[in-house]
Amino acid sequence: MRNPPVYLDYNATTPCDPKVVEAMLPFFTEQFGNAASRTHAYGWLAEEAVEEARAQLARVIGAEPLEIIFTSGATEAANLAIKGMFERASGPDKHIITLKTEHKAVLDCCRRVEEAGGTVTYLEVNAAGLPDVQELEAAIQPNTALIAAMYANNETGVIQPVKEIAGIAAKHGVPFFCDAVQAVGKIPVDVKEEGVDLLAFSAHKMYGPKGVGALYISRKLSGRKPVPQIEGGGHERGQRSGTLNVPGIVGFGKAAELAMAGMEAEFSRLKRLRDKLENALRRVEGSHVNGYSSPRLPHVCNISFEAVEGERLLLQLAKSLAVSSGSACSSVTQQPSHVLEAMGVPHRLAMSTLRLSLGRFTTEEEVDFAIGEIGKTIEILRQVRK
Repeated sequence: MRNPPVYLDYNATTPCDPKVVEAMLPFFTEQFGNAASRTHAYGWLAEEAVEEARAQLARVIGAEPLEIIFTSGATEAANLAIKGMFERASGPDKHIITLKTEHKAVLDCCRRVEEAGGTVTYLEVNAAGLPDVQELEAAIQPNTALIAAMYANNETGVIQPVKEIAGIAAKHGVPFFCDAVQAVGKIPVDVKEEGVDLLAFSAHKMYGPKGVGALYISRKLSGRKPVPQIEGGGHERGQRSGTLNVPGIVGFGKAAELAMAGMEAEFSRLKRLRDKLENALRRVEGSHVNGYSSPRLPHVCNISFEAVEGERLLLQLAKSLAVSSGSACSSVTQQPSHVLEAMGVPHRLAMSTLRLSLGRFTTEEEVDFAIGEIGKTIEILRQVRK
């Protein structure tokens, strides 16, 4: 047993960077004002800090500060984008297009759209986890209110053809929403250059605090922005009411600033460590890296092992490694990943999968330890089966 276990679940959440915590602390005590209090210095200081963070977040995705709306997280941002754009669209039989491999936050919103009388096209992906963009274009209808496709998959790390999808959406005058939770801060994201209309991201996936996220809403959508889903005061230019989480927002901004400053070096470091981990595990008999042939995030390895019970593998590893079988949001179901099922991974193999995600504080020594622990544990479990 290793105490504490080596943490290789950075796609689930990241620890707050100490510099982020340092930036947040004054806003819990000395500078505790409400950013909506416009009549005294406490409120002015809080508002100033919020606007500085808004500018920091805009820079990390190539947006303008006024296009950033603060939320309680990316799940709320996705709800605002999908439900809000569905409600904004006019006419009967409103329609949305998405991918079968989207995060549950997106898929569950789409189910609610269906309950509200809308229709949803769930596009297939190939074995590499990528959609056929020609099928996507063919699925567009005159009443299509939104196309929703994530930037990079949270389970496999597969990067989607965002710019191509955005181009198709723009060609047909359909707004395009992108869940970029796993991408922002890890790889370059530029909403203007790529043509994205709405984009969700979150602080706790990029070494910021939990409980704060953002939705980018392009100025191009002026006049047809999402219908607000939380009302009660008109905060955030009427898009999302509620007292702002000033300490969290400050931390979010600082996290974005740090991510931008170190992105290129961290990309190279994490890719080298991920490749070392992945290449070693691929030598294990009966191993399969899911999404291997696709462009992927530099820190993610999703790997399945034949002749191993996935639940037992995770339980055996839990004392020494903090890893997962897929999305943290659906790990309690003990069902095969809907992402891997959509990619055509057989049920038994999908149930024997590890998602290994590295991060800012992962060391080479920890990667070496993980290689040894996973290999040894698989060998033991296979011996037990014989």
